[in-house]
Amino acid sequence: MPFARSTEAVVHEIHGARFISYVSPATGSRDLAAWRAEVPAGTAPPAHVISHEEAFYVLSGRLRFTIDGEAAELGAGDAAVAPAGSALAVANTSDEPAHMWVTTRVGLSAELADGSTITPPWAN
Repeated sequence: MPFARSTEAVVHEIHGARFISYVSPATGSRDLAAWRAEVPAGTAPPAHVISHEEAFYVLSGRLRFTIDGEAAELGAGDAAVAPAGSALAVANTSDEPAHMWVTTRVGLSAELADGSTITPPWAN
């Protein structure tokens, strides 16, 4: 399936954010996963260490990215790259919702501070 229709996107919710999956093995991709994330105002999902590089593009609003201890607030049109093995946190400290587009390789997993591992269905 080379085309992904918005009406067919699969929605996942975790840690207060919503992930809308467009590109994944379920839609025919072998190598890449891509999704839109909606982060409500005041939401700060937990920091985690990622297994694969991730690229982020802010579509709307403002998000605070912390990658291996280096932090930056990014707005619409800004982008960030988190290398494989890096500690990552993304928070919306504003009073408006924010949206971003995220791309990674299929097979992404994330280790939380408590040692548990998440294998996000939108990236696998």
